[in-house]
Amino acid sequence: MSQRRRRFVLAFLASILSSVIIGSFGSFGFNAAQAVAQVLPPVTSRYWAGHWAEPCVQSLISQGVLAPDQMDRSYPNSPFTQSAYAKAVLKAFPGTFAAANEYLGLSFDTAANEAEALLMAALGTDSQPEQLLGRAQALAILTSGSATPYQADATRSLSASFRDALLIPATVREGVAAALAAGYLVDEPGAAPTGPMRQLRPRRNTTLADGSAFLCRASSNARTVATVPVSQVVAFNPVAAIAAPTRELRGVWMTNIDSDVLFSRAKLEPALNRLADLNFNTVYPTVWNWGYTLYPSAVAERTTGFKQGLYPDLDQIGRQTRLEAAQGDRDMLKELIEIAHSRNLKVIPWFEFGFMAPDDSALAARHPDWLTQKIDGTLTTAEGDHQRVWLNPFHPEVQRFIKELVAELSANYNIDGFQVDDHMGLPVAYGYDPYTVALYQKEHDGNPPPADEKDAEWTRWRADKITGFMGEVFRTLKSQRSQAVMSVSPNPQSFAYEYYLQDWDSWLKKGYVEELIIQLYRNDLGRFVWEMGQDATLFAKAHIPTSIGILSGLRGRSVPMRQIVEQVEAVRDRNFSGVAFFFYETLWNLSTEGTVAERQAALQRIFPNQATYPQGSP
Repeated sequence: MSQRRRRFVLAFLASILSSVIIGSFGSFGFNAAQAVAQVLPPVTSRYWAGHWAEPCVQSLISQGVLAPDQMDRSYPNSPFTQSAYAKAVLKAFPGTFAAANEYLGLSFDTAANEAEALLMAALGTDSQPEQLLGRAQALAILTSGSATPYQADATRSLSASFRDALLIPATVREGVAAALAAGYLVDEPGAAPTGPMRQLRPRRNTTLADGSAFLCRASSNARTVATVPVSQVVAFNPVAAIAAPTRELRGVWMTNIDSDVLFSRAKLEPALNRLADLNFNTVYPTVWNWGYTLYPSAVAERTTGFKQGLYPDLDQIGRQTRLEAAQGDRDMLKELIEIAHSRNLKVIPWFEFGFMAPDDSALAARHPDWLTQKIDGTLTTAEGDHQRVWLNPFHPEVQRFIKELVAELSANYNIDGFQVDDHMGLPVAYGYDPYTVALYQKEHDGNPPPADEKDAEWTRWRADKITGFMGEVFRTLKSQRSQAVMSVSPNPQSFAYEYYLQDWDSWLKKGYVEELIIQLYRNDLGRFVWEMGQDATLFAKAHIPTSIGILSGLRGRSVPMRQIVEQVEAVRDRNFSGVAFFFYETLWNLSTEGTVAERQAALQRIFPNQATYPQGSP
């Protein structure tokens, strides 16, 4: 990921978060002088006499948003450049864009000034400071600079409002929809719609009159807002909730952490029946967690000394011997598949821990040579209250172990697929163990790996090795069960690659991924929506069933049902293949946000009909 791209990403995240924190930080900006509105006397100009936008422009001049001589040297139809408009937005909303940057400690080394940073955030690769500004671009800059909230129903709102909606560039569609909903979009007098819908003219140059009117409508000053007649504001008519599709992933992850649903048939059967009754169609039960398989495994027994382990050592007191013994000869996975398939639920076992393991696990104790390390020689990384080690994904014995588990699972169970997640990668700090160093030296004329863990070539080398191994996992699955779906549930591509050496975009392009569920565990709708619009995500959506992972809650972190409903609506609006919730227990039992009955009723409204699992072409 380039430095410019990374800083663009950070700039955008800062802008969409600023609405949350601005109240805490007050008004401060890139340049403190911008935060002081200079009140100037009215200016008259023969170019502007009687023009509909004159009161608005006068107001902006009086506040120091536009230059005092703006009306003398410009016609109403004079075009804005990107840079000039970004500067005006920053003056109109002093400190709003910068507040989050200050809070997060971000800098924009590639931006000459804050205006360029705003352009990078709002327009991405279309940022060209001296280029003339399109109308859609102006609205995107305005919404980014003013921290205007994004809309869940952006796609349908634009399509319902403008007959030229398809001409809106993809990079600014979210900003235009936000501006429409907020009432910033203004048409000149007489520009009434012809036919049932009006035109946005998204690529037409933004004139001084139009751009100023957008700014006035967005102002926090009621008098400034009133300078633009309401009759000229493009009305926003909220669209009805999208109809529930008949082909859609409706999945949920089932884990053995903070949940006892997998520990007995008495818990498991009603849980699966409840999901089926609520029109879910897919479950992702964990089968590899905390250093154990959750099904009787000869491979695991040979490797770790234990054939399975359903109970995680959350309290760090050792293996739950009594509870494990009470399981007897029960096969949780076989039981789950039998019940789920009887209710037409797909079963895609989930390899939850991937290359990760507890530092005190039998696996780590028996195979210390399988562990990778950081440059300082340390092995562990804290995850909450627990220390983790990482199996070396470049070590042939580790690879053999993982492939044997996949082969065993797919040969012995009637599974519909197999899933890996973000743990089928490696934290970027790892890879300095003797085996990996020697392998790197062998392929680099004896030179050791760079000391910089984020060195571009070193990152690429490790990521490519993991990509190669994923190809072996894919082929192993298909050799045993050709119809099983290879599912991947990673973090967004840029984060996954930069921090976990997980280049799932390459996995997909090589044909190793048949279902993608991107984990977007965000509270902020702006960040949630933005992640869905990233290049790798859009490429995946065009080629394979691509769904979104939604956080339904964690222990101690309840998620309101209204947020879940809004995020499902946003996913459907952008035509993704469906959703999966993390995790089962927080759909109802571990939440302080509404009663069990209220949350269940909300899920019934989200999934009012049955839907087929989206396999094959999107």
